[in-house]
Amino acid sequence: MDLKQYFSENKDSGVLATADAHGKVNVAVYARPHVQDDNTVSFIMRDRLSHRNLQSNPHAAFMYLEEGTEHHGIRLYLTRTGEESDPEKISAMRRRTTPDRHPEEDKFLVTFHVDKVLAAVGTEDPT
Repeated sequence: MDLKQYFSENKDSGVLATADAHGKVNVAVYARPHVQDDNTVSFIMRDRLSHRNLQSNPHAAFMYLEEGTEHHGIRLYLTRTGEESDPEKISAMRRRTTPDRHPEEDKFLVTFHVDKVLAAVGTEDPT
Protein backbone atom coordinates (compact mmCIF):
# COMPACT_ATOMS: atom_id res chain seq x y z
CA MET A 1 0.00 0.00 0.00
CA ASP A 2 1.26 3.47 -0.84
CA LEU A 3 0.95 5.12 2.59
CA LYS A 4 2.18 8.51 1.41
CA GLN A 5 -0.61 8.69 -1.18
CA TYR A 6 -3.21 7.27 1.23
CA PHE A 7 -2.55 9.85 3.94
CA SER A 8 -2.30 12.72 1.44
CA GLU A 9 -5.79 11.85 0.17
CA ASN A 10 -7.27 11.32 3.66
CA LYS A 11 -6.69 14.16 6.12
CA ASP A 12 -8.37 13.27 9.39
CA SER A 13 -7.00 11.80 12.60
CA GLY A 14 -6.79 8.41 14.21
CA VAL A 15 -6.06 6.61 17.45
CA LEU A 16 -2.63 5.47 18.63
CA ALA A 17 -2.55 2.55 21.08
CA THR A 18 0.52 1.87 23.21
CA ALA A 19 1.20 -0.27 26.27
CA ASP A 20 3.78 -0.04 29.03
CA ALA A 21 6.21 -2.82 30.00
CA HIS A 22 3.48 -4.47 32.10
CA GLY A 23 0.89 -4.42 29.30
CA LYS A 24 -1.21 -1.55 30.66
CA VAL A 25 -2.77 -0.01 27.55
CA ASN A 26 -3.22 3.64 26.62
CA VAL A 27 -5.15 5.04 23.66
CA ALA A 28 -4.78 8.61 22.38
CA VAL A 29 -6.03 10.65 19.43
CA TYR A 30 -3.24 11.50 16.97
CA ALA A 31 -3.10 13.26 13.63
CA ARG A 32 -2.19 11.18 10.61
CA PRO A 33 1.46 10.14 10.60
CA HIS A 34 4.32 11.73 8.68
CA VAL A 35 5.15 9.10 6.06
CA GLN A 36 8.84 8.69 5.25
CA ASP A 37 8.26 5.66 2.98
CA ASP A 38 5.92 2.64 2.97
CA ASN A 39 7.86 1.06 5.82
CA THR A 40 8.55 4.13 8.00
CA VAL A 41 6.23 6.67 9.63
CA SER A 42 6.72 9.30 12.34
CA PHE A 43 4.52 11.06 14.86
CA ILE A 44 5.20 14.28 16.73
CA MET A 45 4.62 13.42 20.37
CA ARG A 46 4.68 15.30 23.63
CA ASP A 47 6.17 13.68 26.73
CA ARG A 48 2.92 12.16 27.88
CA LEU A 49 1.71 8.62 28.51
CA SER A 50 1.95 7.33 24.91
CA HIS A 51 5.53 8.57 24.61
CA ARG A 52 6.49 7.19 28.03
CA ASN A 53 4.98 3.79 27.18
CA LEU A 54 7.17 3.58 24.09
CA GLN A 55 10.30 3.90 26.25
CA SER A 56 9.64 0.46 27.75
CA ASN A 57 7.57 -1.21 25.02
CA PRO A 58 8.35 -0.23 21.40
CA HIS A 59 5.15 -1.69 19.89
CA ALA A 60 2.11 0.39 18.97
CA ALA A 61 -0.92 0.32 16.71
CA PHE A 62 -2.52 3.23 14.84
CA MET A 63 -6.12 3.01 13.64
CA TYR A 64 -7.30 5.53 11.08
CA LEU A 65 -10.96 5.77 10.03
CA GLU A 66 -11.65 7.70 6.84
CA GLU A 67 -13.86 10.75 7.22
CA GLY A 68 -17.41 10.30 6.00
CA THR A 69 -17.19 6.53 5.58
CA GLU A 70 -18.55 3.69 7.59
CA HIS A 71 -15.68 1.59 8.94
CA HIS A 72 -13.28 2.28 6.06
CA GLY A 73 -9.72 2.94 7.02
CA ILE A 74 -6.53 1.17 7.98
CA ARG A 75 -4.64 -0.18 10.96
CA LEU A 76 -0.88 0.18 11.15
CA TYR A 77 1.07 -2.16 13.41
CA LEU A 78 4.25 -0.37 14.41
CA THR A 79 7.61 -0.82 16.12
CA ARG A 80 9.47 2.23 17.42
CA THR A 81 12.89 2.57 15.80
CA GLY A 82 14.06 5.91 17.14
CA GLU A 83 13.27 9.46 18.10
CA GLU A 84 14.76 12.90 18.02
CA SER A 85 13.99 16.13 19.82
CA ASP A 86 15.40 18.82 17.51
CA PRO A 87 12.88 21.68 17.96
CA GLU A 88 13.61 23.19 14.54
CA LYS A 89 13.04 19.91 12.70
CA ILE A 90 9.86 19.20 14.65
CA SER A 91 8.56 22.72 14.05
CA ALA A 92 9.23 22.39 10.32
CA MET A 93 7.21 19.16 10.21
CA ARG A 94 4.15 20.55 12.00
CA ARG A 95 1.13 20.71 9.71
CA ARG A 96 -0.93 23.03 11.88
CA THR A 97 -0.82 26.71 11.13
CA THR A 98 -2.29 27.64 14.50
CA PRO A 99 0.08 28.54 17.34
CA ASP A 100 1.27 25.72 19.59
CA ARG A 101 -0.97 25.77 22.68
CA HIS A 102 1.78 24.23 24.83
CA PRO A 103 5.09 25.58 23.50
CA GLU A 104 6.83 24.92 26.83
CA GLU A 105 6.31 21.14 26.59
CA ASP A 106 9.05 18.92 25.19
CA LYS A 107 8.24 17.41 21.81
CA PHE A 108 9.70 14.36 20.10
CA LEU A 109 9.67 13.10 16.54
CA VAL A 110 9.16 9.37 17.10
CA THR A 111 9.88 7.07 14.17
CA PHE A 112 8.32 3.65 13.62
CA HIS A 113 8.80 0.72 11.29
CA VAL A 114 5.48 -0.33 9.76
CA ASP A 115 5.26 -4.04 10.55
CA LYS A 116 1.84 -4.68 9.03
CA VAL A 117 -1.05 -2.81 7.40
CA LEU A 118 -4.60 -4.13 7.64
CA ALA A 119 -8.01 -2.76 6.75
CA ALA A 120 -9.82 -1.08 9.65
CA VAL A 121 -12.29 -3.95 9.82
CA GLY A 122 -11.46 -7.57 9.09
CA THR A 123 -8.14 -9.22 8.43
CA GLU A 124 -7.56 -8.37 4.79
CA ASP A 125 -4.82 -6.25 3.28
CA PRO A 126 -6.38 -2.89 2.29
CA THR A 127 -4.56 -2.71 -1.08
